[in-house]
Amino acid sequence: MIRAAALLSASLLLASCAVGPNYKRPPVETTPAFKEDSGWKPSEPADLANRGPWWNIYSDDDLSQLEAKIEISNETVKAAAAAVAQARALVAQARASYWPSIAGSVGLQRGAIGTTAAATTVTAGVTADWTIDVWGQIRRTVESDRAAAQATDAALAAAKLAAQADLATDYFELRAQDQLQHILDDIVVAEQLSLKITESRYKFGVAAKADVVSAQTQLLNSQAQQVNAKIQRQILEHAIAVLIGQQPAAFSMAVSTLRTDVPIVPAGVPSELLQRRPDVAEAERRVAAANASIGVAVAAYFPSLTLTGSDEYQHNAFAGLIGMPYRIWSVGPQLAETIFDAGSRAAVVAQARAAYDATVDTYRQTVLAGFEQVEDEIVTLRVLEQQAVIEDAAVAAAKEAERLTLNQYKAGTVPYSSVITAQTTRLSSEETALTVLSDRLQASVALISALGGGWSAAQL
Repeated sequence: MIRAAALLSASLLLASCAVGPNYKRPPVETTPAFKEDSGWKPSEPADLANRGPWWNIYSDDDLSQLEAKIEISNETVKAAAAAVAQARALVAQARASYWPSIAGSVGLQRGAIGTTAAATTVTAGVTADWTIDVWGQIRRTVESDRAAAQATDAALAAAKLAAQADLATDYFELRAQDQLQHILDDIVVAEQLSLKITESRYKFGVAAKADVVSAQTQLLNSQAQQVNAKIQRQILEHAIAVLIGQQPAAFSMAVSTLRTDVPIVPAGVPSELLQRRPDVAEAERRVAAANASIGVAVAAYFPSLTLTGSDEYQHNAFAGLIGMPYRIWSVGPQLAETIFDAGSRAAVVAQARAAYDATVDTYRQTVLAGFEQVEDEIVTLRVLEQQAVIEDAAVAAAKEAERLTLNQYKAGTVPYSSVITAQTTRLSSEETALTVLSDRLQASVALISALGGGWSAAQL
């Protein structure tokens, strides 16, 4: 017993070391600032940290109510949450290896040899096994599983953010379809008025029949666009229903207007992105898990030490079973070492190191892709903001040109083809301006998503 205690003490002292490399975050190259952010300031910069959920910067109650349903109803997010629970359970399982396993048993046997009368043997006992983590294999396993669980947690955050961004994008596209329907309604009203004017002029003999036919054709084309525009809205409504975990048949959204301002979050500096994007954090945690797995593989080179003990009682009856005369006990260490494995352990270590190298490459590529996405959305927003100013001016000019041309047609100074051209130009200008506004809102969502949506790796 004294020797066993001494051996245990020595083992615990040895357990302070763990084989394999200690983890260091792989270095990545960053720049002081984003290239496309230079010289551009968002017209309405917003701070996510002071607004709560990132979608609050749009001040849209309908959007906020929909976004609140993502976490509890989106099936993809729920599946990612289940993966987090599974990963955390694996960590708990690995940690359990720090402690001894204890088992109890009770048995009853009856038998005889030859002509000997049958006898009954009663047994009861307890056995214990404790693997001492001398070389840190258990600790490296826990370290790997913990990092993997954190990676899964980051993957959950990424799944939530992706679903939230998809919802916001679809929502703004749907509102753009509502606005398009309003534009088409206006143009149809204007073309109906033009048709009445043309029919009146034809009745009094100051316009040709061809003008009436042209006005009718123009009106019918616009009415056809009115009908066709409803298709995309319904498709977007179905997509939103699925994102919030509802049957499309049971979900509908009332028509509303599209906001005209585009609040944008400042991009900050590239180095902050390493802590703000959940996909980057996930990739970095995968590196940490792979690094710890190397230690697990290296530990297989060293002997394993297990302390075992048993305390058993045997008697021919339950009465008086627990007594010193019937006790059989043992305690002691067991050392196990693989003598020859034909290079199996070396191959496992090589696999672990190669897997680590792969995760490092994936991590750095994820960082680069994150930088790329932010740069793309910044330049998109900057250019679209400039284009929006021009398109708004073009819409105002097109409306004025339509008004003047219609008055000239009433006065008989221009043919009806000029009216058609003016109305077509107005519709085209309004549609283009609407597309630019919709693209700006979607790009702002994409930029917020690229910046992590207010998330931080500290949450892991």
